[in-house]
Formats: sequence, structure tokens, C-alpha cells
Amino acid sequence: MPLLTLDSVSTAFGHLPLLAGASLQVEPGERVAIIGRNGTGKSTLLRILNGELAPDAGTVWRAPGLTSSRLDQDVPLVSDRTVFDVVADGLGALSDLVSRYHHAAVDVAADPSPGRLEALGRLQQALEERDGWTLEQRVELVLAKLSLPADAVVNTLSGGWRRRVMLGRALVAQPALLLLDEPTNHLDIDAIAWLEELLLSYGGAVVFVTHDRAFLRRLATRVVDLDRGRLTSWPGDYDTFVEKKDAWLTHEALQHEQFDRRLAEEEAWLRQGIRARRTRNEGRVKALLAMREARTARRDVAGRVRLAIDAADRSGHVVFEVEHASVAFGERRVVDDVSLTVARGDRIGLVGPNGAGKTTFLRLLVGDRPPDSGAVHRGTNVEIAYFDQQREQLDPDRTVVDTVADGNDTVTVGGIARHVHGYLRDFLFPPERAQAPVRALSGGERNRLLLARLFTRPANVLVLDEPTNDLDLETLELLEAQLVAFAGTILLVSHDRTFLDHVVTSLLVFDGSGRVEEHVGGWEDWQRYQRERAAAAATTAPGAGRAATGAEGTRAAGEAAAGSSPAGRSRRGPRPDRLTFKEQRELEALPGVIEALEAEQRDLEARLGSPEFYREAPDVIRAAAERQTALQRELEDAYSRWDALETRATAR
Repeated sequence: MPLLTLDSVSTAFGHLPLLAGASLQVEPGERVAIIGRNGTGKSTLLRILNGELAPDAGTVWRAPGLTSSRLDQDVPLVSDRTVFDVVADGLGALSDLVSRYHHAAVDVAADPSPGRLEALGRLQQALEERDGWTLEQRVELVLAKLSLPADAVVNTLSGGWRRRVMLGRALVAQPALLLLDEPTNHLDIDAIAWLEELLLSYGGAVVFVTHDRAFLRRLATRVVDLDRGRLTSWPGDYDTFVEKKDAWLTHEALQHEQFDRRLAEEEAWLRQGIRARRTRNEGRVKALLAMREARTARRDVAGRVRLAIDAADRSGHVVFEVEHASVAFGERRVVDDVSLTVARGDRIGLVGPNGAGKTTFLRLLVGDRPPDSGAVHRGTNVEIAYFDQQREQLDPDRTVVDTVADGNDTVTVGGIARHVHGYLRDFLFPPERAQAPVRALSGGERNRLLLARLFTRPANVLVLDEPTNDLDLETLELLEAQLVAFAGTILLVSHDRTFLDHVVTSLLVFDGSGRVEEHVGGWEDWQRYQRERAAAAATTAPGAGRAATGAEGTRAAGEAAAGSSPAGRSRRGPRPDRLTFKEQRELEALPGVIEALEAEQRDLEARLGSPEFYREAPDVIRAAAERQTALQRELEDAYSRWDALETRATAR
């Protein structure tokens, strides 16, 4: 039996319907990806599925007792409560009891007075009577996986961290139907990978909107396309959807062309005069009127965004020179004694956990802030276009047209003057939308506006901080193509793994402690290097494989990426088919390593499954949850390394 069914649902905001006779059915255990342009109604659809919004027409049937939870894309979270309390809200009726027990445990840890111990005991008994231990465990686990500070006040957090709190609140409820609107926005890659694993094993149905193609490819069991008010289900993965949708659009265009040609012929016949109005031709006239109505009601495919980067003259060979730069916030260093040279034509991706210093490092390069120590030098003839993650360059009170043209009627792009409204149409802003204030735009529209503004400035260096957030997939792929064709220098922060692999040729990896490691290649190259390093570490002293730093770590990273770098191949040469003596010893030792990791995993799972364990301190619980995730990664790496070595050993 389906969980939910939409039948001929219609809804509109203004004159254009977002949904027009749309139908959809969600089955238990499905993972449905909703695809569509920005502004087509994907978020509205999720609100209807969650029961928050009634459609203008049609019916919505929900299975009796169906529970659902929704992560909103844009609504800011404002609260003077702690993160633990807000996440626990997702538990429903027991949320207050779980929150009170958590705070009582924190109080007892600070002051184990008899009165506080007695209060904690009463709450503990209440939790046991209502089987609340599992729920408290669930909150602690979600907080640990999202790296959320349990006792921080929500209002003191940044926008990205508040979004993590909202995601935690939606996940902890474990509803039968989980609705996620752009869940990967503002998450770092490790958190996205954890979310993927969670949703792959999730017992309920998941309906999600995302622009992250790696996330979409891994999770979606079905793609539903929202196009011009209609919902069309495409079984299979995302790549199958893209291929079939292109063929379908080609066929639709051919049908429309034939219809329009027939309509033009009938209009010409009608204009011939009185003969068209004879009684014997009334049927033909009525058919023509019906064709006119059909043509008026037809919604054509919206135009594609047309992106063009206005390239400036070439910069000097050295674009940026960083010498022993350091930046600290209080006692915490986010950039620690980093030296780096960025040369003309480099295409560098910056990756690492949220808060690790990536945005701060970009601000050092563009001159928005000086380093606390060290120096940053800019090369000759460097023209920078900077895409700001927080969209601070957008004034919410200005109109779209003024934001791009600064009060002028024309903009110059590629040396050619264009009327600003014509230019904005390239970014899907019709004249009426061009007069709207920035504050009225959606997240995707604001990103398109910032790109439109950015590309009117001649530049030979693009500094892009999370440019893909909120963009629909089509615009994202067009931006990707423009960056690939750009002849200048690119520095890019992104958590979109596919985007990184397609655009960058090297990475700066921030580990969160201020250390920055250079690596040749894209994200997949870095992951392969990490797996090889972990496998090597398993046969040496603990941590030895992770100790490569500075020039040695950079050299090892470049060698690991040799498969994607011509320079790397020339240094390293072809990999021999025969195992070396060291690799043979590693192969012999790996089964024992795997057995030890599996034994540790079993013991840890037994601890995590015991209610008694959750009486430990929150730090102990969080450390155990983090170790559980690390163990899974280590096991996957060990199995991958064993399989690779075993294949080579038996191939001879």
C-alpha cells in the first residue's frame, strides 16, 4: 500500500501554476529525487507532501497514522534554546523528557550534589518506564555525526550551523516519510558522506531535492521531474533520466513544430474570406478555435541560462605568493604557517570540514583581511572576480537590474555593450522579475544574480566560495562547462564532489587544525590516495601513514595522483604488475588487520546497543559514535586494498 498519493493536484502563486494536474505516488522504502528548475515549485511540492499546504485543486491521500518530517531549504532557525533541545524537538511527545534528562546529567557532572542526583534519578526512571533511552541515544548520535555542539545556544551559531541543527531535528524523528529540501547545502563532504550512509539504510521513504549529482546518483531509486507544472516519474538512476529526458524533449519539440505548422496553415485558410465561413466548413473553424486554445495553454520549455565569463588580459606567471601565513580566532588557528605559490592557469579546489579556514584563506588571497603573521603577495595584472559564499555583495533593498548595472541601462560583456534587460534574460530574469528587490528572490535566483553581476567584471582570476549552492542541475552543469573553458586561474571552495572532479586539477586540503596539504588531482584522486595511505598505515606503526606532512606529504600526494597527472606519470612510471616484497608482506598481513577491525566494530556496536552505555558522559558517547564511523571507513579501505593486491597477485 502506498504511503501517499497525489491525484490531479494543482496550485498556483500568481498567474502561473506551479503544479497543474500533477499526480504522484510514494511507496514505502523508496528514495525519490525531485528534479526541476529553480522556482518551478519543488519546495511547494514538499510542503504539500508534508501536509503543511493544501492544494488549490485535486486530492492528497496519506496513509492512516503516516508520520512525516521536512527539512526546509531557506527558513532561518531562530531560537534561544540549546542545540540539544531543538534537535530533540523532532522526537515529538518525549522531547521534553529527553531534554530535561540531558540537562540534569550535565548539571550532575558539574556539581554532583544530592539534590541534583535525586532529580537525575527521577528523570532516569521516567525514561526507563517510557523506553526513552533509545531516543536519547538517537539525539546524541545525530549530534555527533553532524558535529553539533549540544549545549550551544542556537542564536549564537552561523547560518550554516543552524541549518545543520534543522537537519538534525528532521533526522532524529525517523518518520515513515522524510522530506529533505537541499539537505547537502552547507554540509562538508564528510557530513554528506555520513548522510548518504544514513539514508541508504533508512527504514522509511525519503523524498529529496538536491543539486549534488554524486548524492543523487548514490541515493535515488527513482527520479521525478517537475517541469512546467507536471510531474513525470523516470525509473532508474540520474544518468538514465538525463538520457531519456533529452530524447523526450526532442520528441516534444518535433510535435510542437508540427502542431504550429498546422495551426499556421489553418489560420491562413481562415483569412481567405467568406468561403471559410460557409456552413459546410463550420467544423473546420471550430477545430481551429480549439487549436488556438491549445496553443495558448501550452507552456514551452523555459530558456536555458546563458553564461559567458568576461576574461581580462593575462596575469603575470605568479598570481599569489603566500609566505608563512597564519590566522587565528582566539586560541584557535585556522591557517597555520602556510606557504604557497599560485601560478597562472592553476585550477585549485579547497576542501575540508566546515570552519577549517577555507573561506578565511580566500579572504587572505583577495585582500579582504591581512594575515596575523606572514605575508601574501599578489602578482602583476591580476584581475579578480570574487563569488562570496554569504552573498554579502548583494544589497537586499536594491532591484535586480540595479544590482547588475548600478543604475545604467547597459552592461559591457566581452567588450560588447548590451541592454541590461537583455543580459538578465540570459540568466532567466524576465523584465518584471528584473524590477523585483533582491530580498524577494529565492536562494537559486540570488545565486544566478550574483553570477550575472560577477561575469560583467573582466577577470583573469576567479575566486569562488560555494558557487553551486541552490543552483538547479542544468545551471550547475552550464557553470561547470564555463569554468572548464576559462583560460585564467581558478580557486574554488565546494563540497560538490562531481563539480570538483570536473573543474579542478589540484586540491588544498584543510584538516581543521590550521595545516594545509597540497595534492595533485581532484576529489577522487584524493580519496584514492587516502585509501592507499590508510592501507600502508595498517602494516606499520599506528598513525605512521597519516604522518606525512609538508613537502613529503605533498610529494606522496602527487605520486598517488599519477594516474591523472602527466607530470606524475613521468616521475613515477608505470605501476608494475608483480607485487613488490613489501606489498606481498602487506597482503599477508591484511586479513589479520581486517579481523581486528571487525572485532573492534562488534565490541563497539555492543556498547552502543546497551542502554547502560548512555549514562556515560556526553563526550564519551560522542567519541564512540565517531569511532564507529571511522571503523567503517577503515574496514572499507582495508577490504579495497586487500582486493587490489589479491587481484594483482593472482593475475600473474
